[in-house]
Amino acid sequence: MREGYEIVARNWRCPRGELDIVAWRDGVLAVCEVKARSNANFGDPFEAITPRKVLRLRRATAAFVASLHRPTKEIRFDAASVIGARLTMRQGII
Repeated sequence: MREGYEIVARNWRCPRGELDIVAWRDGVLAVCEVKARSNANFGDPFEAITPRKVLRLRRATAAFVASLHRPTKEIRFDAASVIGARLTMRQGII
């Protein structure tokens, strides 16, 4: 548990897509997409989160929530960018 979050799934897969990290805190389900690069030569990893990727994230999240047995009052989509050893987080990307 980091920052009060309980990690409930890593690399969760279904026919609709994959969720990299799913965490829970205070009734909020945080879905985090992780993009990593060894360097920035091919652009910022956040640029890889395209509208098509967002649609797959939403569909996979709907399937994940349907499999839960606890009430969810809010769903938040976050993103993590890793370039080398540098981590950058963005909350509420969608």
